[in-house]
This record gives sequence, structure tokens and C-alpha cells, in this order.
Amino acid sequence: MTAHPRRLHDRELAGLREQLLSLGSKVESQFAGSLQALAERDAEAARLVEAAASQVSRLAVEIDEACRRILAVRKRAARDLRFVAAALKMQMDLERMGNLTVGLARSAVGLAQAPPRSGVGDLVSLARLTQQQLRATLDALARTDAAMAQRVVDADGHLDAAYLRFFHRLLGAMIEDSGAIEQATGVLFAAKHLERFGEHCTSLAEIVIGLSRRADARHSHGQGAIRAGGEALASGRGR
Repeated sequence: MTAHPRRLHDRELAGLREQLLSLGSKVESQFAGSLQALAERDAEAARLVEAAASQVSRLAVEIDEACRRILAVRKRAARDLRFVAAALKMQMDLERMGNLTVGLARSAVGLAQAPPRSGVGDLVSLARLTQQQLRATLDALARTDAAMAQRVVDADGHLDAAYLRFFHRLLGAMIEDSGAIEQATGVLFAAKHLERFGEHCTSLAEIVIGLSRRADARHSHGQGAIRAGGEALASGRGR
């Protein structure tokens, strides 16, 4: 009589984690489209990113509703409350990251005709670093891997340093050539999107670290939902 509700609840948590990974995959796809728009001056790629933005928003709402439904159905153990609270925070981070990809795509459209002096090439390099950070973050989430997530946190300093170098180079170019100020301002605006995107990656990684450490501290019987969800996510990413 008690085993069945527990198995059902574990499936609910695993399903929630699958939704989170699906949201992460959509954000990753959105970011790739924005990067393509930026690197290839591809207005159509940017349009597709904007058109798909509603999918990210819709799934984020579904995750929010699933979390609240899980909490409302029956009394929950403390570990379940921690996981659902973490899921709600991850959902918010991922939704905001989706919004940032749309902003980046719109910036790409505005920069499509910018000359080489504008710094777009360096911006693309910064975007590729951010993309690597995103991939590592989603892999850490899929595996609930604290070590992998910690590498994401550590790498944030390198991303920040790259952003600052980029900022100072572009600022110097603006000082030397006042005619480049308008275009350079657009590039800086896009770069700010990337900096904020990296901050959300770090936030997600820190949540993964917290979940992983709590899972490691529990008896193996108490890890069923986390393990089931992690296996489903790892399988879903196919990495």
C-alpha cells in the first residue's frame, strides 16, 4: 500500500526532470540559432529564433505548473521539497536564458551589415565560449554531476575575463574612431546578453552542485527519484 504511491511519486519527479532537460535543449537550440545569425549574418536564422521563443515560454509554464501540482497533491518529504524548489529556480533561469537568445538574435539582425571594424568577429568568439559553457551546464544537469558543475562555476571567471577584454578592446576602438560608436554600441549590447547568459549557466551549475551533494549524503534507497530522473536526462541528451 505504501510502495505504489512512492513509485508513482518517483515517476513524477523523473518526469519533471525530463521536462527541465527538454527546456534546456530548446534553449541550447535557440542559442545555436542566434550564434548562426550572428556569425553568418543570417536574418532568417534570427527570425526562426524569435518564432520558436513561444515554445520555451510554454514549456517553462508547464514546468511551473508541474512543480506546484506535485507539491499540492500530497505531503512531501524534505528532499522532495528541495528538488521541486530547485526545479522552479532552474525553470526561471532557463526561461530567462531563452529570452536572452531572442535578444541576441535581434542584435544579430541589426549587426548584419556591420563592417569588420565593428567587433562582430570578436563577439562571435565570445558567443562560442558561452555556447561551450551552456553545453557543459546541461550535461552537468543531466548527470547531476557536482564535479562537472563545479567546472562550469570555475570557468565563469574565464568567461568574465574574456568579456572584459572584449569590452576594453571595443571601447578603445570607439575612442579612436567616433564613427564606429553607433555600431560598437550595438555590439556591446549583444555582448551584455552573453555575459548575463553566462551568469545563468553558473546559477544552474550551483543548483546542480547542491542537488548532487544532497543525493550523495542520502542512503541509496532514498535516491530513487533523483537517480531515475538523472538516468532519463542522460539518456535524453544522448551524450
